[in-house]
Amino acid sequence: MLSQRLTNPVLPGQIGNPGTGGGNFFSKALPAGISMAFLVGAIVFFAMLIFGAIQWISSGGDKQALEGARGKISNALIGIIILFAAFAIIRVLETFFHISILTLDIQSLIIQ
Repeated sequence: MLSQRLTNPVLPGQIGNPGTGGGNFFSKALPAGISMAFLVGAIVFFAMLIFGAIQWISSGGDKQALEGARGKISNALIGIIILFAAFAIIRVLETFFHISILTLDIQSLIIQ
């Protein structure tokens, strides 16, 4: 039986052939993208928390400014909880299915 390999004109090389481009790109880009999204989410959390605290301190007793600061801080806390929940779900899926999502390896993908 003749084995054919899938080639991508944008990413040179064959998917499933180690070191040829296509498979290497996706096996490194997806986990890096997920890790980058977690990092950006954590940075946004701390920035929102700091801006909310500065707004709280500078409110000067103004109830509307105080409510805005409280809302900003609570939204930041809800965001970090969602971020941790997403990370926990990824870890549970990795444990349950015995795969590693954050270190994806698709080098053995061969389409026949």
